[in-house]
Amino acid sequence: MGMPGMATTSTGGTGSASPRGEAHERLARAASEWAAQDIDPETRAEARRLIAGARDGRTDATAELEDAFGGRLSFGTAGLRGRLGAGPRRMNRVVVSQTSTGFAAYLLERAARGDADEPPSIVIGYDGRVNSEVFARDTAEVMAGTGVRAFLLPDPGPTPLTAFAVRHLGVSAGVMITASHNPPRDNGYKVYLGDADSGSQIAPPVDGEIAAHIDRIAATPVDGIPRSTDYTVLGPGVTNAYVAETSAAVLAGLPQRPDAPGKTVGADTGLRVVYTAMHGVGSRIARRVFVSAGLPRVTPVPQQDHPDGAFPTVAFPNPEEPGALDLAYRTARGIDADLIVAHDPDADRLAIALPHPDERSGYRRLTGNELGLLLGWRAAERERASAALGARAVAGTLACTIVSSPALKAVAREYGLGYVETLSGFKWVSRVPGLIFGFEEALGYLTHPRIVRDKDGISASADAIAMVRELASEDRTVWDLLDEASERFGHFASAQVTLRLESMAAASALSTRVREDPPREFGGVAVASAQDLLLPGSSEIPADVLRYDLDDGSRVMIRPSGTEPKLKVYLDTFSDQGRARRRRRAAERALGALESAVRAYLEGLQRGRAEAMSAGETSGS
Repeated sequence: MGMPGMATTSTGGTGSASPRGEAHERLARAASEWAAQDIDPETRAEARRLIAGARDGRTDATAELEDAFGGRLSFGTAGLRGRLGAGPRRMNRVVVSQTSTGFAAYLLERAARGDADEPPSIVIGYDGRVNSEVFARDTAEVMAGTGVRAFLLPDPGPTPLTAFAVRHLGVSAGVMITASHNPPRDNGYKVYLGDADSGSQIAPPVDGEIAAHIDRIAATPVDGIPRSTDYTVLGPGVTNAYVAETSAAVLAGLPQRPDAPGKTVGADTGLRVVYTAMHGVGSRIARRVFVSAGLPRVTPVPQQDHPDGAFPTVAFPNPEEPGALDLAYRTARGIDADLIVAHDPDADRLAIALPHPDERSGYRRLTGNELGLLLGWRAAERERASAALGARAVAGTLACTIVSSPALKAVAREYGLGYVETLSGFKWVSRVPGLIFGFEEALGYLTHPRIVRDKDGISASADAIAMVRELASEDRTVWDLLDEASERFGHFASAQVTLRLESMAAASALSTRVREDPPREFGGVAVASAQDLLLPGSSEIPADVLRYDLDDGSRVMIRPSGTEPKLKVYLDTFSDQGRARRRRRAAERALGALESAVRAYLEGLQRGRAEAMSAGETSGS
């Protein structure tokens, strides 16, 4: 039976169904089969509503049915991330159960070939988003049912805690149920590996091997997946260990007062700090770390201090987004705060803001590149002090992603440290040999790699608070420190152009158009060299990244986001002429001109795409 209003047409009196109508009917049958096996009554009812709406001819229901059931949520190096809802292209209990079964099959296979303990083991954590605990328990039940020893963290917690737990417990793998800073309607499934991978996120080719197992499992009914409640719910021990080890690492790296051995610089300096958890899970553990490390107590933003998957006070729960810090600014003005510390909902990212006279809010947020430079410089100083104390040469590597500011390279050169640029994502940064600090411009920092092998907003925020306190004890500010960095390393200016598109496929398509119509200049400055990291030999792992180095030393990097429907463009300029103020003005003037030129180029590409599509539709009609 066809769908009324869209499924059947008459052709020459034969009454045969149109190809589109047949496709819709196949989709409806697939959705019906899905609903019949769905273990969640809410998404089961949603699927049936979509089927009924599509068969009634409702175009919105048809479009949603096609989107939710016309493919599968792909498993990649970030695991899974997507909208909550019914269907294989959404995050739901069926997809989580199938994914967990496929991942378990991979872990059992890995153990059988001697690459993991026998039987394999896994720790599972979850944040405060909608259905996170439900998905975590499904994961634990499936893992236990398939023969993997499963340990479930007892409460909603930050992603760094799960990453820590993989190493601390010595398990084969970890799963964190989170969508990090994505919109409220999203959730995700993030995967770590233990053993030789030391608790890092998965990386190719492992993601493809796991995905193959998931695809095989997805072809069988979900009610055939074995489950068991024979898993262990952990006590507070992992959290206590994370707090103890993190605070100890922060304390050990604090500079000592030369006139008072045993006393850290700034320990007697008062500091008013406002903290926001952004409706996430970072507050309780972060504050424990701050207290344990002897740092100032913070004043929370009360409306955002407790987990709430609806994220009622922010449109996007990401400290980078406009308006996300408005409540923090208001709270800070109320107590005349010296510093604002903001985590994203799973506390793996960090933003800080400080008083600034040029801002209407009274505060300016540091960019990810600015804070990455300062924390990397701090890590280099920490290594130099440790080497001097141990009468040894400095050792170690500073690392950042290829789309982050190259300023860290100047720091590494100054301190005699190694420097590595990786592909985007902490799955690569965390694997750099000899790493002592790593960052990505999207507010991700790894300040203590011996404890956690992923970005950690909690340990990074403790180091940032200590840094601001030390500066205050010298009657200096972060803005003074950034000027000092400009004098010492040159001034690096960075900006990002982000185009939010209708789908991740649209972002990839726009990236393809850049390849087809590559830029030869930006704002009159010629492209000196171009690099396409998808081409063989351009990168150890092919990546959808385009790099353009310009004649004046500027750099443009273009890539589609791996987790959101966005095309991201990263811009960098540099000046080392004159003093800090002159350097800053020159680099930022060049950055403004470059940003305008890049926006004009992308608008031209989009306009050309729209005209081509319009012409195609006209000729097709």
